[in-house]
Amino acid sequence: MNALSSEPTLNDLLTSRPPLEVNARDGLLFEGVPLHVIAAVAGTPCWITGAGTLRRRANALKAAFEARNLPVHFHFAMKSQDHQATLTILRECGYGVDIVSGGEMTRALHAGIKPNGIVFSGVGKSDLELRAAVEHGIRQINVESVEELYRLNDIAQACGKIAPAALRVNPDVDAQTHDKISTGRAGDKFGIEHRRAVKLYAEAAALEHVELVGLAVHLGSQMLTAEPFRQGYSRLADMVREIRALGHTVKTVDCGGGLGIRYQDEIAPPPEMLAGVIAESLGDLGVELSIEPGRWLSAPTGILLSRVIETKAGNPDFVVIDAAMNDLARPALYDSWHGILPVAPAAFNDALKPWDVVGPVCESSDIFAKDRVLPASLKRGDLVALLDTGAYGSVMSSTYNSRPFAAQVLVDNGRWEIIRQRQSVQDLIAAETIPDWLLPAHG
Repeated sequence: MNALSSEPTLNDLLTSRPPLEVNARDGLLFEGVPLHVIAAVAGTPCWITGAGTLRRRANALKAAFEARNLPVHFHFAMKSQDHQATLTILRECGYGVDIVSGGEMTRALHAGIKPNGIVFSGVGKSDLELRAAVEHGIRQINVESVEELYRLNDIAQACGKIAPAALRVNPDVDAQTHDKISTGRAGDKFGIEHRRAVKLYAEAAALEHVELVGLAVHLGSQMLTAEPFRQGYSRLADMVREIRALGHTVKTVDCGGGLGIRYQDEIAPPPEMLAGVIAESLGDLGVELSIEPGRWLSAPTGILLSRVIETKAGNPDFVVIDAAMNDLARPALYDSWHGILPVAPAAFNDALKPWDVVGPVCESSDIFAKDRVLPASLKRGDLVALLDTGAYGSVMSSTYNSRPFAAQVLVDNGRWEIIRQRQSVQDLIAAETIPDWLLPAHG
């Protein structure tokens, strides 16, 4: 840790993230690609995704369950990162997807994900979205309410089909994470209250166009300890036994996601922890199991590359960069912490000082870091890399302040390519029309 703060040093950030390295000629590299080379061609701000990092994490997660001899279906929570390249890599690794909108279903199908590899979650599915899910024959619809269950039955009847569904249960378990990413407590908008779900499961047996295949749960995101998982899954296991005792069939249990990562100095659990808790809590039920990792897979694969616009002396001293809260919203939304590294090689041996790192958007919340210890020599034109931005980064971007969407780049063990061109202001304007009555009269 840094003597000037309780935060990780630059070296701590590097050593805990093996895809990153520094050499004396090129400075900071990600998967063997110098970041200054990407910036010179693609410009900044720029999202960079590491394909090799994503593959390694996807395979490590699968290996943790294989070591337990525990068959599990893996569905990537694509709300965390929905680019076609990401979906293609994970499809090749044997992953399906967990979707939360009709748009995500279209993206998944376009990336070659088979309908049988798609699970549809989300608290507010429209009629059109449910109809599309039924017509495509996706694997499972996780029903979030009594009302949605009966609406789904009517929609499936109109389609002349039977829709496979699971009841998403709200187990009233505190995920011990940030309030805004907790989803399994009483009072959260997600899921069906667990005491009501058992009765509803029995009622649903009378529905002719919905086949209830099991239960689903998602407790929250960025979970760092085993106990909330254990509590939630144990409650689900008790429900499975109770439903079966009433004479009904439970084929599947969808365990959701939530496994956390190290952003700052957290002790992030290995995937073996999650595999162990699921095996102990649910492994003896004879059900098909599935999980829906998002952040754990995608966050460490991403970097937001930015350039210093200006430094501003004062109290505090500011570094103003060309990335902003419209690009990376998490710090403004959740006060989230992201590591920041310089790119120039000399900067890693420079004297350090605290800076407030901010963006140019006209909002006081456009702050990436306060009192962050970084090289004292940072100056206009220098490059910096914001780390672990692969989850809920580019997908949450907006064009606030008429700031177009940033370019995206894929690096893959020494290779790189632009996978989304930088949007222009002209692109934004071209999507707008003016009603005829506002135009000046002609003739």
